[in-house]
Amino acid sequence: MSATPLRNEDFRSYPPEAQVLVARNLTLFQQLPRAFLMLLLREIIAYDWKFPAERDEIERQLRYLGSLKTQELANALSPFAKIELSPELEQAEWISNPSHFSERFSAHLWATHQIDGFSEAAENYIAAFNSAVPEKAALASRLGLVVIGREMGESSYPLFRKLRSHGTYFTAVDRSSDYKVLLDVVADRAHRYPVPYAHWCIYGADAAAPQSKQVASVSYFSLSSVRGDLIRKMQGSSASHLGPEAMRTRLAETDPAAVGMSGQNVDAVLSHFSVSVLSEGAGTQIYSTTFVQWTAREALRRARPLTLLAKFAPRQTEESADEELQGIQKKPAFDSQGSLIDADMGAYYTWINLQRLSGAEDSAFLAWFEGHNEALAISRSLAAGKECRDKVSLAEVLHRMQSTT
Repeated sequence: MSATPLRNEDFRSYPPEAQVLVARNLTLFQQLPRAFLMLLLREIIAYDWKFPAERDEIERQLRYLGSLKTQELANALSPFAKIELSPELEQAEWISNPSHFSERFSAHLWATHQIDGFSEAAENYIAAFNSAVPEKAALASRLGLVVIGREMGESSYPLFRKLRSHGTYFTAVDRSSDYKVLLDVVADRAHRYPVPYAHWCIYGADAAAPQSKQVASVSYFSLSSVRGDLIRKMQGSSASHLGPEAMRTRLAETDPAAVGMSGQNVDAVLSHFSVSVLSEGAGTQIYSTTFVQWTAREALRRARPLTLLAKFAPRQTEESADEELQGIQKKPAFDSQGSLIDADMGAYYTWINLQRLSGAEDSAFLAWFEGHNEALAISRSLAAGKECRDKVSLAEVLHRMQSTT
């Protein structure tokens, strides 16, 4: 494996903590093939704004790579070393902007039919390092809570069809059940397990009052000014006839400070996360249901929380969204029926993403239609594929799930 000439000075544009991490591992980095190192640097350059779970994954990788002897390291990364780069990529700047380089690199892999070999190499590497340096077990079983807001209204749409085979479908939940019950559950778990970014509330409308400083809260409406700035960026890109890839790159390079998310009281990690959700997710800028679903997905994937509460609210119609994108919208028009379908699918996808985390077999999940009589609960203490017609409150449903919450 040929050495990659690197110096600490090459990383001066990196944030402070990332620079420290690079300096500590510079000798190791010099031994890594560029096709691999570039992907690693793409994560490290954002280290200062990573969640604890993401930092742990980076550090576990570095411990794994650092534990290998020279020949072992060469063998482990040989598939990456065999990747052929074009002369343009060989000369391209990749240290200061590894994300931009990785986009060009990905296109090159597809164009040269090397993508399958690269994907296989990446999967084998991930399996090897996770086996050698496994993730720590979660402090507690995970809990996912999804609420379909009462504003959706009555509908004949059959909810939770994709989830019913996995849990118990409650059909007589007390319509007066209070949403605050779920907020109290989140607050209680945050008090019992006070870990940063381990407990989340994600809202498709206005956020409820903060329950705890240990709860990360993200709201579609509270980010309205940020969404507006990004939409104006999209309008500018469209007027300049930039292609979709160039527009995506431009949005992804948005700094939180450039859209008003800076200051002494701003959570830098959460602000970078919020901007990434709005800049990288398709439709998150204009549809609240898409925002909630994508934010829940990214929070589960990146922060790997113990508790996540996501509440869907009505989204605007497609015509209203078009008006917003054109800058001519006066007042949004909402689509309750379409929002209900979106929220139902969002609940299903949130459960799927919860199952991808460690300890999934012990996790619990609840989807509830606020102000109505339907809920779907999944836990080890409840039968799968069962329908329960008992008259119960939301609190009683949670009590029946209690062995895993």
